[in-house]
Amino acid sequence: MKKISKYGFVTIFISAMVIFVACTKEMSEKILDLTVSTPQATDVTSNSAKVVGFIIAAGDGLTERGVCYSTTGSPNINDTKVKVNLSDDSETATFEIELTGLDYATTYYARAYAMKSHGITAEYGNQISFTTLPVLPTVTTTQVSEIKSSSATGGGNVTNDGGADITARGICWSTDENPDLTDNKTSDGIGDGAFTSAIDGLLPNTTYYVRAYATNSVGTVYGNQVAFTSLNITKLWVVGSYNGWDNSDAARYIEATENSNGEAQGYVYMPAGEFKLTLDHSWGDDATFGDDGTDTGKLTNPGGNIAVPSDGFYWIKANLGDMTYSLTKTDWAVIGDATPGGWGTETPLSYSMDKDVWYGGMSLTANSLKFRANNAWDINYGSAEGDGTLQLNDPNNIPIGFAADYAITVDFSTPNAHTYSINRWGVIGGATPDPTWGSDFDMTWDAVNGVFTIDIALTVGEFKFRANDDWGVNLGGDLNALTNGGGNIAVSTAGNYTITLNPWTLVATVTLNP
Repeated sequence: MKKISKYGFVTIFISAMVIFVACTKEMSEKILDLTVSTPQATDVTSNSAKVVGFIIAAGDGLTERGVCYSTTGSPNINDTKVKVNLSDDSETATFEIELTGLDYATTYYARAYAMKSHGITAEYGNQISFTTLPVLPTVTTTQVSEIKSSSATGGGNVTNDGGADITARGICWSTDENPDLTDNKTSDGIGDGAFTSAIDGLLPNTTYYVRAYATNSVGTVYGNQVAFTSLNITKLWVVGSYNGWDNSDAARYIEATENSNGEAQGYVYMPAGEFKLTLDHSWGDDATFGDDGTDTGKLTNPGGNIAVPSDGFYWIKANLGDMTYSLTKTDWAVIGDATPGGWGTETPLSYSMDKDVWYGGMSLTANSLKFRANNAWDINYGSAEGDGTLQLNDPNNIPIGFAADYAITVDFSTPNAHTYSINRWGVIGGATPDPTWGSDFDMTWDAVNGVFTIDIALTVGEFKFRANDDWGVNLGGDLNALTNGGGNIAVSTAGNYTITLNPWTLVATVTLNP
């Protein structure tokens, strides 16, 4: 009789039974019936387990013994079974069988069995149960979408929980391949299924690598790696003393285009003071940019405040690719053969802080002009289509179709979408000398008072202000707050009138002359 040192309690039990059998045989020479026992399962993994069985009384000799198992109760030899090879030591009471190819996180039922000579039925030991261990989950990484210069949307899908609860999931990303939980990451709930992740704090025009992750009691697993490149369109908010350091949408911003090689630009009027540049209204160190301390146009995170030396309308440029910036104070004018000074002398415009526009009135001839900063050609704007939009350093001049007095307005408030208007103004209506509303009566520029004016005989009736003999731009309503498309202006007394119009403040006067 062999001793099973691994299973002490089994050895004791077997010894006792051997004594019992020996004593019985000695007293009666009677062979006991076949008796089988299944004491335990050991070394359980996610796909295997060892089951111990032993024969308490063998009876007439054995033809087969082993273990049968299933995922339902009371397994028998018609289910899956594993036999022990009978050999010279087949009388050994104990045997151990390794069950392989099991499913993870699954409960199995097992029984040892034995069959006697010429038997067609088996004797079974007691039933035991065991549960295989879970495995790592399975997760896939979603392709990144909604890609911007500083943010994007990613996600993943936990397609299999591995037989254990998913306690954490999300994505991780880095500029290095195979990112893991030590890099940037999100936490997007628990459980299996699809999830969406917000990726933020990105630098523009930069390649990032992303992997989804999922964690259960076994550990953490990563999905496939996907890559994307953040857009080269950068919006940087200009936040400083000029706006009370309000880092919200109320702040002005500069922005790059897809063709500007990462350089953002824009115009902001600022009094002497300081400012910084931020991404996505964040004051985080990785999203705040300032001077590197050398005052040589170098940016760093988060850096020091950038100095504004004096009050002015500044052209701000910044590039997060090479971490540089520049600050250029600008004053604007018109120049060209349509202007009073021709191509040799520019005519200055004025800046309105209230309207945030450059403006001026003047007489123009039927030729062309451009907008120019600082009495030099380094910064100038033309218009390829002559349609009210401006392009930086465009070779195309802006055409002027009629010789007349014009109100000129230039709006630089929206980066990379600068606009202009050059309008002739007149009055039209039933109260004018053409009561059919068929003719405009042109107003002239009064440089002393900064308004357009006309002396005209009016009858009882109505009139409006109209630009360029066209209804596309027309002013009416309250004389102190005119609106485009506003109501007709009433004339209650016939007589000779002086009418003035400020097309920038939208204020007019209608004065009956003595």
